[in-house]
Amino acid sequence: MKKYFILASCLLFLNVILAENPRFIQAQLSYTTFYSPADGPYIETYLSVIGGSLEWVQNDLGQFQSKLNVTMIFKDGGKIAAFDKYELSSPIISDSAERFITFLDQQRFSLPNGEYDFEITLKDPNADTPPFSANETIIINIPKDAVSISGIQLLESYKKSEEPTVLTKSGYDMIPYIYNFIPKEVNTINVYAEIYNTDKVFGTDQKFLLSHYIQSYETKRTMSSFSHFRREESKPVNVLLVNYNIAELPSGNYNLVIEVRDRENMLVNSQKLFFQRSNPDLKIEQPIYASISIENSFVNKITNQDTLTEYIKFLTPIATEIENRFIRQQIESQNADLQLMQRFFLNFWLERDEANPELAWNTYLAKVNLVNEQFGSPSKKGKRGYQTDMGYVFLKYGPPNTITDRPFDASSSGLTINPGGEETIAMGSVPYQIWHYYSINEYRDRKFVFANHHLALFDYQLIHSNMPGEVQNDNWQSELFYRFNVGGTMPETDKYKGQSGDFYNHPR
Repeated sequence: MKKYFILASCLLFLNVILAENPRFIQAQLSYTTFYSPADGPYIETYLSVIGGSLEWVQNDLGQFQSKLNVTMIFKDGGKIAAFDKYELSSPIISDSAERFITFLDQQRFSLPNGEYDFEITLKDPNADTPPFSANETIIINIPKDAVSISGIQLLESYKKSEEPTVLTKSGYDMIPYIYNFIPKEVNTINVYAEIYNTDKVFGTDQKFLLSHYIQSYETKRTMSSFSHFRREESKPVNVLLVNYNIAELPSGNYNLVIEVRDRENMLVNSQKLFFQRSNPDLKIEQPIYASISIENSFVNKITNQDTLTEYIKFLTPIATEIENRFIRQQIESQNADLQLMQRFFLNFWLERDEANPELAWNTYLAKVNLVNEQFGSPSKKGKRGYQTDMGYVFLKYGPPNTITDRPFDASSSGLTINPGGEETIAMGSVPYQIWHYYSINEYRDRKFVFANHHLALFDYQLIHSNMPGEVQNDNWQSELFYRFNVGGTMPETDKYKGQSGDFYNHPR
């Protein structure tokens, strides 16, 4: 089934180092795409700013306020399709100790279907620092005559609207929850989405099935305790506004899934949103796997415990949090049970390919062997390829479409004299690679940046990715540079500019 929203919801983590101050401008941006039958597609942006990262100015009344200059540009083929530039003001506070509040800004832009280059620029007008920019590709593709689903929006709270504002949709004022990480302190998530054009496809006032559930990101298995459905009547816009109690949802990676099915229970369209849950205090009984029979299975042939232990270790890059917990316990156990390990191993592959688990394992083992050959070496202090960051990414997401390999990018060479008269060995970058994927599942244009800080060892560490669930560090360029000097300082890195920024923004 075609995905109408190739990229419906995303987080941009906006952190910029201030030149003379160890603080950061700390802000996060997310966005969701919707559709209006009267006006067409539109996108909502949600910008959350941590006040403690801005400069606060005292007014004549002794009160304090901070400001942030925001510019948002949507370009279509180099031409500006939508644009806004405004000054965002924080709430006024009477005590500077209250400056660590978080304040939110929401904007809406009407845009036709298409692919857009989105750029946001932030500038603290009260600080003597350069502006900071971030880019993202956004695709809007909402057909007028087909069933489609908006981006899925998580809400911090909502209430009946008394007077419409920019926060109002479907008669409710909604405060967005813009993170894809849900900490242990949060035990309820509120979910909002819109379904379009069911009346055009099914006919007016016809019944259809609307289901929503949480699934494991790794196995795509539905979490049965978090699965719901209801029958709806077709109309131009159907609204889904539901709550999930996730107090019993274990730590791990998940998708929140919405499906539309017709009267014959055939899938018409679906939408999903990735999120991470941290719930370390939840007591989970490890599966016993007693009901799993290994008789007449391929696992029954694996009788050497050391071999099976190694095979189970190979699974860690693609295992769920619960599965990895079991793996750690079994490996660390001095009395690991062979039959229990066999049952776990078979169940692992049945979860991923019930029809042919042996083929799924052999296909994965071939990838592990390739990874161990490509990324593992004795010089890595015993690391096997699957244990490296590159091996992890390769096994979890497959081979990249392009690789930018920069083993050593020096800006100059030899001995130089800096303006202060200090001798300085020229600054260059540590070896790094940028892996680019055209698409990973429903996500387009995903990138992974690896850096080799140890130089002598071929051990590249993942320092940044725009893939949800992986390490995200918008200041990754600062980790690429090193300088051996006497009294010198690290120059400020221009975010996503320069040669490394060009390789990142325009993969070869």
